[in-house]
Amino acid sequence: MPRELDEKDIAILKKLAPECGDLTCSGSGHMFHSILPPVSNHFSEDSDDFIRRISSLGNDELTYITDLIRKGEESLGCLPVEDVEALVHLIHDRLSPEVAQNVISAYESGNACEH
Repeated sequence: MPRELDEKDIAILKKLAPECGDLTCSGSGHMFHSILPPVSNHFSEDSDDFIRRISSLGNDELTYITDLIRKGEESLGCLPVEDVEALVHLIHDRLSPEVAQNVISAYESGNACEH
């Protein structure tokens, strides 16, 4: 379900992609509805760049994003598999294996891509 990004979401998005000038997807012309898809698909040059970007998150920001994922409010559906794997690895190492498994379950549930 699409959501409007709030101030906290926008702050995290801008931290991960400081070059993000506005909150509009250049491909569709629609507003972004998640944090991670634009970072992965619009701003990261490759998976290594995506990993570098998400590694800059503090544990509280990472927890916030994983909570959104578990509630179905943060889309993972259009992230490349290697970016999802990198995210899960980071969550496993920094938060917990259980939280990482929750993210895997959310990804495998097949939610639609929502930028």
